Amino acid sequence: MIFNIKKDFTLLFLIFAILVSFALGTNFGKSQVVCEVCPPEDLDFSLFWESWKKLEEMYVDKEKFDVQEVIYGAISGMVKSLDDPYTVFFKPEDSQRFIEDVKGTFEGIGAEIGIRKGHLQVIAPLEGAPAQKAGLRAGDKIIEVNDTPTIDITIEEAVNLIRGPKGTEVTLTIYREDWNESKEIKIIRGEIEVPSLKWELIDNNTALIELYHFTLKAGSDFNIAASEILNSPAEKIILDLRNNPGGYLGVAEDITGWFLKKGEIILIEDYGETEKRKEHLSKGPAQLLSYPIVVLIDNGSASASEILAGALRDNRGVKLIGETSFGKGSVQELEELSDGSSLKITVAKWLTPKGEMIADKGLEPDIKVEITEEDYEEGKDPQLDKAIEIANSL
Repeated sequence: MIFNIKKDFTLLFLIFAILVSFALGTNFGKSQVVCEVCPPEDLDFSLFWESWKKLEEMYVDKEKFDVQEVIYGAISGMVKSLDDPYTVFFKPEDSQRFIEDVKGTFEGIGAEIGIRKGHLQVIAPLEGAPAQKAGLRAGDKIIEVNDTPTIDITIEEAVNLIRGPKGTEVTLTIYREDWNESKEIKIIRGEIEVPSLKWELIDNNTALIELYHFTLKAGSDFNIAASEILNSPAEKIILDLRNNPGGYLGVAEDITGWFLKKGEIILIEDYGETEKRKEHLSKGPAQLLSYPIVVLIDNGSASASEILAGALRDNRGVKLIGETSFGKGSVQELEELSDGSSLKITVAKWLTPKGEMIADKGLEPDIKVEITEEDYEEGKDPQLDKAIEIANSL
């Protein structure tokens, strides 16, 4: 995921203004200022209010007609009609949960999930989390959660089913391409602290950086790691972005700036017909520019990790090794509403510096290396082996 956060208190006010004006039958003159953002004059809400009235009058369980929940449901339905899994309405409690997630601490199984080609699937299990320990892998399709089918489910509905207090159990029915049939995997939820990265020196002269997530903390953690690498015997870098589901766009840009010249393009944002394309340029510090580098990706590399990989490939000709990335090619902004609810809205598509749109197709590796079921069971990592081989030839 990639997103920016800013506050907007107008949308919910608009909805309530419309509700009050229709309920009271008020006739507002054109010269009067009735709301901060008024609906178009030709917008006809009569069908909506006709449906509201019928439900209010005829629905059998009157106690279930909760006005606030009906309003939330109407907003959710409006958002779902866009058929964009990344544009989402959060009720207040869900909004707070989402913010906690991207800050890096929550309770659950510790896996980034997404919808791809209509299927709920694991984008990436987080390093050391219960999901990883239970054997979940990037690309696993989640067929059921505690016997609840995931057909037509939204990301947020799935999160609500999977998330829960530490120490409790959740059962996921998983299908994996290598399997003949689906299997149930039971996972004990835990307290998840999202790690950002770790690095180590291998073969005496190669820095292996494993970047797990672009959380707020990842930027400062990378600054520390980069300074340590600059003062180490490292002469080249392997950047491991496998199973990295993304995070903050600004953090991705800051980290990418260590590897590029100032002024080089990191990504291009395409706002459709509303605005011209916007180029995001590197601001440096470019202190890792002289290091030869190779990058590892897989189908759990999504969003911000694809931006970093694409920028290094397009600007420096860096080789990508592994498997095709996830293909999350859009940018979201989180708009906070007046009652604590929020809208996560897709505001742009993004392209690599050379103009490649990766949405739904991902980045293709220059050197394709797969990890088989047997490799997993035997603890082998042919992708990393290949990256070391290529790095040694640089």
